Amino acid sequence: MVNEKNKKPIVLVIAGHDPSGGAGIQADIESIANAGCHATTVITSLTAQNTNTIRNITPQDSIFFREQIKLVLDDMDILACKIGMIGSPELVDTIHDALSNTEIPIVLDPVINSETGKNLSSEKTYEKIISSLLPLTTIITPNTVEAKILTNCEDLKFAANKLLNYGTKAVLITGTHEATNDVINTFYTKDSVPINYTWERLSNTFHGSGCTLSSRIAANLALGNNLEKAVKDAQKYTWGTLQNGLHLGKGQIHPNRFFIKKNNVL
Repeated sequence: MVNEKNKKPIVLVIAGHDPSGGAGIQADIESIANAGCHATTVITSLTAQNTNTIRNITPQDSIFFREQIKLVLDDMDILACKIGMIGSPELVDTIHDALSNTEIPIVLDPVINSETGKNLSSEKTYEKIISSLLPLTTIITPNTVEAKILTNCEDLKFAANKLLNYGTKAVLITGTHEATNDVINTFYTKDSVPINYTWERLSNTFHGSGCTLSSRIAANLALGNNLEKAVKDAQKYTWGTLQNGLHLGKGQIHPNRFFIKKNNVL
């Protein structure tokens, strides 16, 4: 028998791979591990990218992808799921089929545009995300650009309400792409007044901040936190990873997802 002390809350991550380690599946693993959870991962797509640019994306074969998700779900007690960049409409269908009969909280980071500026999802893919995945989603975490693209709506409050009407229980729209002095993130649910969170805008640009935020929310939910606490803590953690970021490539800064332990705060 396994000692309960030797177990960890498990988060299923379904996302793409970034060879630079700044974004994608590695960002998710680090963020989740720092929270004290275990990340089990199914990669949607391979990418050719670095901290400056993204050149190519190759989605997984959908049949092989389906087998991987099924084997993980059959074997492990998954307490939360984070979905990131998907890569093709066929994979969206596979994710829907795999998760539609589960009751685990699902955090969806739509990842339409990379932080280096390239479009990562076709229109057909994000149309499928809206119709198939949003009804399963606990919270979606678009930046302002992604929220506008998903809803074809320039007004962010209207965009959030549209996303809620598509079926997600909550929306966190992040404001890093807006021309504001501070970064303002806004949390929306159907039954509550929107909550604004204000964060000091840092001077650098970062590679993987959205992945860090969304995967940390999933980890917090796996640990048993309610959604509002999970969202608030994840923002604080993410901001800290950016403030302590690492200049590892020639372009954008990597979030330092282990800065807390390094500085002996925990």
